[in-house]
Amino acid sequence: MSRVAVVGAGAWGKNLVRNFEYLHSLGMICDKDPGVLSDMAGLYPGVPLTQDFEEVVRDPDLAGIAIATPAETHYELARRALEVGNKHVFVEKPLALNAADGAELIRFAQEAKRVLMVGHLLHYHPAVRKLRSMIEAGELGQIHYIYATRLNMGKIRSEENVLWSFAPHDVSMILLLLGEMPTGVRTTGGNHLRQDFPDVTTTVMDFGSGAQGHIFTSWLHPVKEQKLVVVGSKATMVFDDLDGEKLRLFEHRIDWQGGTPGATKGSSRPIPVKWEEPLTSECRHFLESFSNGKPPNTDGKEALRVLSVLEACQGSLEQGGRRVLMREYEHRDTDTVDPGTGPSAFVHETAVIDPGARIGPGAKIWHFSHVLRDTVIGARCSLGQNVVVGPDVTVGDGCKVQNNVTICKGVTLEEQVFCGPSVIFTNVRNPRAAIPRMDRMEPTLVRRGATIGGM
Repeated sequence: MSRVAVVGAGAWGKNLVRNFEYLHSLGMICDKDPGVLSDMAGLYPGVPLTQDFEEVVRDPDLAGIAIATPAETHYELARRALEVGNKHVFVEKPLALNAADGAELIRFAQEAKRVLMVGHLLHYHPAVRKLRSMIEAGELGQIHYIYATRLNMGKIRSEENVLWSFAPHDVSMILLLLGEMPTGVRTTGGNHLRQDFPDVTTTVMDFGSGAQGHIFTSWLHPVKEQKLVVVGSKATMVFDDLDGEKLRLFEHRIDWQGGTPGATKGSSRPIPVKWEEPLTSECRHFLESFSNGKPPNTDGKEALRVLSVLEACQGSLEQGGRRVLMREYEHRDTDTVDPGTGPSAFVHETAVIDPGARIGPGAKIWHFSHVLRDTVIGARCSLGQNVVVGPDVTVGDGCKVQNNVTICKGVTLEEQVFCGPSVIFTNVRNPRAAIPRMDRMEPTLVRRGATIGGM
């Protein structure tokens, strides 16, 4: 049986210790706190203990490492485990604190040919699995929206705000149930305890299918709540992780008569679920991924999609809740992570794509065009000759940008925008060569389907 070391045996890590011991796979416990190790020694006599992460990394008898330390340490510890220790790695959520670091860890795992798995626990929850199977079977009909609440008067962190602390589970679950990435997100928040550090957030995610995802998180709620409501055209399902029933189906529906909708309330009933502790399933899945050669359900790519959504939410939060465009990046369906050009994209040999820019699948970049750093060009976009875009610009899916167009920093094009020849966007009202005025930059948002400079 493969042996796994648990790094970080405190508040949540102790549950990983318990489950790997139950699965006869606990090889070592690592924690910087001698008091924690003393407690572990009493509970698990005979299991090697250490305060030194390097001892874990270099132990040849350990096949894997499970990391349950504070989020800001995840990237460095996982990277060292993959690079130096050549270990399979399980990381509690989030994989990292930004998508760039997440992509880097995926590359390290690919080069080392090792498993990289992330602790998005709800993927392994029997109630969520049952819910997903019912959605896929069409029992709820077309999904209108999913509403998630994760509320508690619990530990208030300093290394991450409540969005990054609470929302990863719900983002991951909504993406799983809908099977698609959002096209745009909007997040607002409240800084009630510390300035510029949200402890309450509300997020709306828009999807191409017409569905929406809503996530409400709070560290200040007097009653703990972990609930998901899935509203479909045929029925509604409520998943309450703190309720013994877990799943309840409501057969409510909307009937149309003479062009007017009317609500019809039906009966409700619990949905039976074959129970196993989700964390046990998750730990077993990690161990099985060593031998069967299949990527885990919550691999690095799944985690990277969640990180991309969280970064968009954070960007919206920092802009006062402005809608931020999202797109499904090319790395979702490829075997390697390439932060540049998506599959089936065309870039002319005379065009220049700066590092950090992303070109979506099916996009076309023509002669002498320049896409500057940190710019995102959506799927199926067309950029004509001598177009300059960026830096830090987002061009939505399906946009058509004709010859000699300049789209500068501060400009966002939503989906299917048409820019006629020689359109030039400005971001400063009265620019001067001798006086820097980028601190007075004004953002411009062009809404979906708009036409500029065309007849």
